[in-house]
Amino acid sequence: MGTMFWVLEWLALLLVVAIGLMLAAAAVMYVADRFQTADAVRRNYPVIGRFRKLFTNLGEFFRQYFFAMDREEMPFNRAQRDWIYRAADGRDNTVAFGSTRNLQAPGTTIFMNAAFPPLGFQYARTEPLVIGQTAREPYAAPSFFNISGMSYGAISRPAVRALSHGAKKAGVWMNTGEGGLSPFHLEGGCDIVYQIGTAKYGVRGPDGKLSDDKLREVAAYPQVKMFELKLAQGAKPGKGGILPASKVTEEIAKIRGIPVGVESESPNRHEEIDDWGDLLDMIGHIREVTGLPVGFKIVVGRVDPFAELFDLILHRGPACAPDFITIDGGEGGTGAAPMPLIDLVGMPIREALPRIVDLRDQRGLHDRIRVIASAKLVNPGDVAWAICAGADFVTSARGFMFSLGCIQALKCNRNTCPTGITTHDPRLQKGLVPEDKAEKVAQFATSLIHEVETIAHSVGVAEPRQMRRRHVRIVQNDGRSVPMNEIYPSYSTRAAT
Repeated sequence: MGTMFWVLEWLALLLVVAIGLMLAAAAVMYVADRFQTADAVRRNYPVIGRFRKLFTNLGEFFRQYFFAMDREEMPFNRAQRDWIYRAADGRDNTVAFGSTRNLQAPGTTIFMNAAFPPLGFQYARTEPLVIGQTAREPYAAPSFFNISGMSYGAISRPAVRALSHGAKKAGVWMNTGEGGLSPFHLEGGCDIVYQIGTAKYGVRGPDGKLSDDKLREVAAYPQVKMFELKLAQGAKPGKGGILPASKVTEEIAKIRGIPVGVESESPNRHEEIDDWGDLLDMIGHIREVTGLPVGFKIVVGRVDPFAELFDLILHRGPACAPDFITIDGGEGGTGAAPMPLIDLVGMPIREALPRIVDLRDQRGLHDRIRVIASAKLVNPGDVAWAICAGADFVTSARGFMFSLGCIQALKCNRNTCPTGITTHDPRLQKGLVPEDKAEKVAQFATSLIHEVETIAHSVGVAEPRQMRRRHVRIVQNDGRSVPMNEIYPSYSTRAAT
């Protein structure tokens, strides 16, 4: 009994001490809050005002997991993410009872099934498509769906390794992003599209300008199939980036060709490209030096300048044309961007893509210039829509991030990514096992390709790229749907199917 009372006395004493410490801490916070000048809420409501920030942060968590409906969240809703998660896991992606999608919401796409679709054994199968017929080494791209640009540095080493191995398994290409070519891109053996950003990382000379010798070194890797000049990306058109000195490690510096421990700035555009003529000159130069297809990535602001581009190509001759144009929509993503740019600048892909395709096709350049669609195209319906609109290929970055396990925590710019994808914290990176995630990357890509082929089979064509605008209807504000070819009449020279 004596021992029990002794224990209870000690517990009571500890409780008193704890309460005392809590009261002392509250008193210190009260004084600090009352006399600080930075936060009006804490100044007017000492101690209690501190809970506002806590609840604000928790609100993001509760909305995502408890309150938001399946198709409400932004930038990607739960239904979109869950489809990718199931596809990446190789699980059954069929659903029962009926669709939860609102089929009368403006902008909804509805595909037109054929009255007499092909029989099962006549299933729509993807055929390789050649890019850069005039290059010394054209690229026969095996897949219409591929991995968009994500730099090593923007995403982690295990993430790059997983994507590289997964891309090889699925037979899709992987874009390096503007951060240069790392050993981890090459590790898996997949096809590589080398992106040249405004800072020319990886292919720059000591003066920071494009180096022909560096271009030849990169092109010598048999996995490198094409070069992409990045003029702009959807999340921040007209804005360059800054790589803080703390992130310029010896490894990153070697890959990017910059000094160790020195801040590196990407200009907002290529300094030597002032107009379309300069762009075509640089594309021709890179193609001549490397022998590989070369194109560019851009965000559409005004449409008129692109008419000038295609007219200039006709004036100079189709040989001067870019081998492909990647159209990134204003809804594109990035690790970090100013809110005014990410929210307000750049034409959305669903308007930009058909307009640029039409300008190309009006001038008979369909077979010369391939169009690649990018930005928020992560599910089969999104990709099938882009192909109907005229895209030859579709690329995705965030879709593949979800396949790696991204939970849309929206912490890409904080080095605290809980899934290890966009962080350089070794503790957090341990959660991403490349060998496991490579399988998920491959399964996501193959599942999406298969389901787009399913849509193509349903509308009655033998290959996904034979889908046309007349195969899809777009719901209007009054709830009625209209064929896309009535909204955007097609000028394609392709044979009708």
